[in-house]
Amino acid sequence: MTLIYTVGALSVLLPVLLVPLVVVRWVPRLRAGRAAERLRATVAGLTAALGRPGAAAVLLLAGSAAVVTICWPLGEALSRLEPHVDHPVFDYVHARRVAGWAEITSFITPMGDRYPLKWVTAVAAIGFAIAWRRRRWWVPLTAMPLQFVLEQYTQEILAKVVDRGHPPTDLGTYPSGGCARVLLTFGTIAVLAALTWRIPRGGRIALATVVALLAAVEGYTRIYAEKHWLTDVIGGWIFGPLLLGVMALALLVVEGRLRPPAARPEATRADALTGS
Repeated sequence: MTLIYTVGALSVLLPVLLVPLVVVRWVPRLRAGRAAERLRATVAGLTAALGRPGAAAVLLLAGSAAVVTICWPLGEALSRLEPHVDHPVFDYVHARRVAGWAEITSFITPMGDRYPLKWVTAVAAIGFAIAWRRRRWWVPLTAMPLQFVLEQYTQEILAKVVDRGHPPTDLGTYPSGGCARVLLTFGTIAVLAALTWRIPRGGRIALATVVALLAAVEGYTRIYAEKHWLTDVIGGWIFGPLLLGVMALALLVVEGRLRPPAARPEATRADALTGS
């Protein structure tokens, strides 16, 4: 019994402890890496050819396809763990469910359902469009509904191609749409907030922590409410951040916030010699 509550406490504590560490230590390294430079070069080429909205659209489509390509074999691998991991975890939780805690988790877990998040999406789209009325107001008005549709259809594609089934108590399948929707909806709101206002670094870290915290709690409640296998939730925790990364990249590109690649010294000297 204690283990169930310990896991619930960890779903709150781990995001609070780990997200600031990841943002402070790993994100700067990723930005300075070769992959980031190649991405900037690709974005610069696409932007020169298609403009910022066109480049963002291409990256959104290509990125979504890449996410499906990654999460498809991941789902097949996780499906093989069902008899060894999912069934024992499900049986353990089912045998130890407490009515009061089950009511609390059942009250929390609908935050990842499509219906309430439709309203969150609509309100955020209108609110940011008003805040951006002197800028590209159509960006948030497009981005918020787009992230909702993007998650829905990529998740449905993965559910069909993996086709792993669901727990006997509900219809939840791979990957957990609730976890992914929470990440996409509130993550996109956090990105738009960072693009709208000058939020200090500590504030941006806090936003990322809150988004991760909501997704972690959503995953825990989906398992306790017996809506998903454990590996469905793990899949949602991987699928959601990947898709959010694609959405965030598209927003940065359309807003021109992705700096161009640094010029190589050889190229700089050649330009000086040719006078270009």
